[in-house]
Amino acid sequence: MRIPDLTYIDASRHLLIAGPTASGKSALALAVARAQGGLVVNADALQVWSNWRVLTARPSPDDEAAAPHALYGHVAPGRAYSVGDWLREVSGLLDRRLIVVGGTGLYLTALTRGLAEIPATPPHVRQLADARIAAGDLPAMIEELDAATRAAIDLRNPVRVQRAWEVLTATGRGIRDWQDATPPPLIAPQDCQRIQIVSDRDWLADRIARRFHLMLDQGALDEVRANLPIWDPAQQWAKAIGAPELVRHLQGDTTLPEAVQQAIIASRQYAKGQRAWFRGRMRDWDMWQAGNEGLHPV
Repeated sequence: MRIPDLTYIDASRHLLIAGPTASGKSALALAVARAQGGLVVNADALQVWSNWRVLTARPSPDDEAAAPHALYGHVAPGRAYSVGDWLREVSGLLDRRLIVVGGTGLYLTALTRGLAEIPATPPHVRQLADARIAAGDLPAMIEELDAATRAAIDLRNPVRVQRAWEVLTATGRGIRDWQDATPPPLIAPQDCQRIQIVSDRDWLADRIARRFHLMLDQGALDEVRANLPIWDPAQQWAKAIGAPELVRHLQGDTTLPEAVQQAIIASRQYAKGQRAWFRGRMRDWDMWQAGNEGLHPV
């Protein structure tokens, strides 16, 4: 994809680039880093894992040699990794200009709005909450929430209710109270330029399909095969888009063409979720349009 006129990019500030999978955001980040300088920082929750390079479309070794990169492929499988971990690592990089790029909306909004420092839920509380939800006890859990939280969350969403109930049960403090005490963001909106890449849905769907076939040509199936001995679909690292589908093929449960088609569908659904997050929570970001004519500000 043709890179735009970089005079639109303010070299004196941090740059944040958000976009769905396959939208061309990494190419833009690399072009800016090479032209203006800066450290390219990963904001994609799937690209942190050390055992995935091809399948998560991490920057190539050549790209990493062309400009400094950070927080790519640095987390070993089996380790828990959260947005809080990511923010702590980013905080150690702020002595230079950052070019933060990725598709994980939670990372990017936490970076620019702050993140409530809520302690992790103990396993026994999570198990109790799961059991109550399975037993249809959601109405009672809603009643047990503090009034401020009940007024603030979507009570029709069981995931939100369960999370709020777990926080209150584990800490004795409502999730809304935790959110009200959110510390300042690491990078305030006025200290950075924020770009959100948008595109036509059909254009992006075609890009996703072509890129997945390219991944196969680059060794994605071999990469998945290498992870079979430790495969555990419940692990965070196993959520890499396309991994479950290719694992099913390698285990003899589906043909390769079927697995590829299922993986492409999963990638398109993932992109749909990314776009929904950006529309709902990042409306104040600058829009840049991607398409056959290249990439340009809207």
